[in-house]
Amino acid sequence: MISILKEEKDYARLFFAGVLNGIGDRFSQVALLALLLQVTGSGLAVGLALAIRVIPFLFFGPLGGMMADRFSRRKILVCTDLGRILFALSFVFVNDVSSVWIVYLSSFFLAAGEAIYAPTRKSAIPLMVKEKNMIKVNSLEQVMVGVVLIGGSFSGGVVTSLFGANLTFFVNGASFLIAAVLLSTLRVLDRERTEGSMSKNKGEDSFFIVKDVIFHSSLLLIIFLSELLIPLFNGIDNVLLSVYAVQEFHLGDVGVGIFYGSLGIGLMLSFPVAEKLKNHLMRIALIALMFEGFCIILLSQSQQVWMAIVFLITAAFFSGLCNTCFDTMLMRETPKDKSGLIFGLFTTISNTMIGISMFLAGLATVWMPNRLLGLLGGTGFVISSIFLFSFYYFLKYKKQKKSPSKASC
Repeated sequence: MISILKEEKDYARLFFAGVLNGIGDRFSQVALLALLLQVTGSGLAVGLALAIRVIPFLFFGPLGGMMADRFSRRKILVCTDLGRILFALSFVFVNDVSSVWIVYLSSFFLAAGEAIYAPTRKSAIPLMVKEKNMIKVNSLEQVMVGVVLIGGSFSGGVVTSLFGANLTFFVNGASFLIAAVLLSTLRVLDRERTEGSMSKNKGEDSFFIVKDVIFHSSLLLIIFLSELLIPLFNGIDNVLLSVYAVQEFHLGDVGVGIFYGSLGIGLMLSFPVAEKLKNHLMRIALIALMFEGFCIILLSQSQQVWMAIVFLITAAFFSGLCNTCFDTMLMRETPKDKSGLIFGLFTTISNTMIGISMFLAGLATVWMPNRLLGLLGGTGFVISSIFLFSFYYFLKYKKQKKSPSKASC
């Protein structure tokens, strides 16, 4: 990891800025949800706060993607970080029920900033990373998520209990500021903006641009379908993770932290394997997706805490492999001058579907046993991988039949 970060110095700044942003946000989220429960005593207030974080992606995700293709990505990243500082600090003024509106308002604008930031950041990676290092860098992205899960979710609960929620809100604001300073040095993202690329998309309908790009590549089409399917079952896991810890294993908040930490460990363990991948990325991604589903099924039936932790780590390991392969193929197949638009669309779809899934899963826990819901979620992963595998080989066969002399990638 160190050697890659030394070689890709521009990406290293983006990596550490992402770590700071992620840990600060996780710190704040853990404290905020605890504060809401303390002030309102209502689970509905917590659910509403989580739902509000999803809604902005519907509107600002595509906007962020279009902005990334037309303006300096460096300036977009810096401005969104600086713009979120005020909203991150506003939570310190939440003291009673009458001030809960601050939570909802600030959560909306923080999520709106993330909706613009995420596709811009992702579309910036192919512009600053050597092609030979693309798979390694995308596997490092999974390490970043793992570090955030361990350092943010687990430590956030500890810091909140020891020093209070307000400290975590100040930490979040400071993380945005330091990340903005790091990102402000990425002049390479200014040089990539050219008049040709800025004017090329003007006057073109975004829908037809997206359609042409996605349907031109069988790999992009499969990834597009995966963004529709996988989050539907991923949302179930997000809801059940806390439910398993509290209701099934009776571990309380500490158990929630341990389970999130287990996911982080699994994602970090995927790096040594993922960085060595070169060929057959689609097949590896779909096989990893299938094994992830099997691990989630086994998790749902686990009776011992240590078994649940093992299956969580293993599921996250396969998830890291799958995500690395998908992200690498997406970056390789998407034209650079349209990457913001495509990544913005994919980010919007993924977050919208996972929001719907979390809402439905939350309702399902009321009338369905937790372990049965987990079993259905894991089965959904397996069925999705089989469907995507079948469709991928159908497209491959169709392409080979049309052009016998050309092999499909």
